Amino acid sequence: MKYSLFALVWAAFGCAPLLAAEPVPQPEVPPCAVKMPVIDFVEYDLPNGLHVILHQNKTAPVVASYLLYHVGSKNERPDRTGFAHFFEHLMFEGSENIKRGEIFKLTSAAGGDANASTSFDRTDYHFTLPANQLGLALWIESERMLHGKVEEVGVETQRQVVKEERRLRNENAPYGTLFENLSGMVFKGTPYEWPPIGAVQYIDQAKIGEFRDFYHQYYVPNNATLVVAGDFDLDATKKLIADYFGPIPRGKPVARPEFGFKPQQTPSEKTVALANTPLPAVLHAWRAPAETSDDAPALDLLADILATGRSSRLYERMVRGEQSASEIEAFPELLENEGAIGVFAVGNPGSPLEKMDTSIEEEIAKLRDSGVTPEELQKAKNLKLRELAQAYGTMLSRAENLAHYHVIFGNTGKINQQWDRYEKVTPEKIKEVAAKYLAPQSVNILHYPVVKSNASK
Repeated sequence: MKYSLFALVWAAFGCAPLLAAEPVPQPEVPPCAVKMPVIDFVEYDLPNGLHVILHQNKTAPVVASYLLYHVGSKNERPDRTGFAHFFEHLMFEGSENIKRGEIFKLTSAAGGDANASTSFDRTDYHFTLPANQLGLALWIESERMLHGKVEEVGVETQRQVVKEERRLRNENAPYGTLFENLSGMVFKGTPYEWPPIGAVQYIDQAKIGEFRDFYHQYYVPNNATLVVAGDFDLDATKKLIADYFGPIPRGKPVARPEFGFKPQQTPSEKTVALANTPLPAVLHAWRAPAETSDDAPALDLLADILATGRSSRLYERMVRGEQSASEIEAFPELLENEGAIGVFAVGNPGSPLEKMDTSIEEEIAKLRDSGVTPEELQKAKNLKLRELAQAYGTMLSRAENLAHYHVIFGNTGKINQQWDRYEKVTPEKIKEVAAKYLAPQSVNILHYPVVKSNASK
């Protein structure tokens, strides 16, 4: 499995599990060679507001439990960043009926695994287990929701864990500050301005009462979506869910921050000079709309045309042609309220940052002025179709996507309509969104030079 540098840096800021892989660019295939699976499901609400989605699939004796809390870093106060990510860790401390450190032991003993992740918009917890162990996952999740332990010993333990995680993955890793700087530039003035991992000092400054308030505010059934996917009996599972989660009281209504896309009027640039930068690197990024925008699929395909695969425009020019870059990636990071799209290039030894800047700027200008060819667009669609089809290879990935479409799109059924959004994108639409979002006055540029002391070694 291939892990891109970009994906690993992104994961380091708490935006996804560390082992979430970037899709590997695939050979071109005719669209008819890949068929999107239809994901059948049943959904309903418990009286306390918990939304339940059940996807039955008996192809293997495996079941996945996925619980999404609609709280991420954008729900935090600017002087208390990192709370959502902190709770991702804290909820493994146990509950009134589960001893500290027992969750992973219980899961492993049952032949399964457990994990969690945090993003700007959500925090999720998930289990993959043998089919006959579903009750264990549901019991643990109900315990965390009703009886989660927010105590001094757990809080102090996790303070140190989070601080060490930040030091290891962000402060001491090459390009580890990338997304902190990116968020601060592209999302300036919004609750996306800070990355999910947050700033250490705010976790240090917070009192135990603040953590308890956060738990009672967001870890409530009416702020959660529970998905079960895999081999299970429908009626028996509904009863289990009612037994475990039904008695949990509804919480207070959760306030959502309100903001949206606003065009950036002036460019910004920042140089990050660090001794641990091994090779020169540049990032060009622009503010973009939310994932639910009609422009989102075109921006996603535009990113693939720019830098996915050896025949992409920037790879052809910067890696194969000029040899100014050793790695080039384009990314759309489209979130619930707005998003970002950008290009990240790691140079070869001695590559001038300005040369990489010029190459990226010129290729973006060509997109704005001339658009793309039908052949380029078809190739991008082929890759996207294969990527979407492969995204449903596991019960966990199906569960995650079902929850995502319910929470972010407000319609679980859109899981079966996502390819339609990409299929109807035209070359004219690609040119339109390039001109609309990738304007010169809207760019944010990050430079990672190799400092002299490092370059001379």
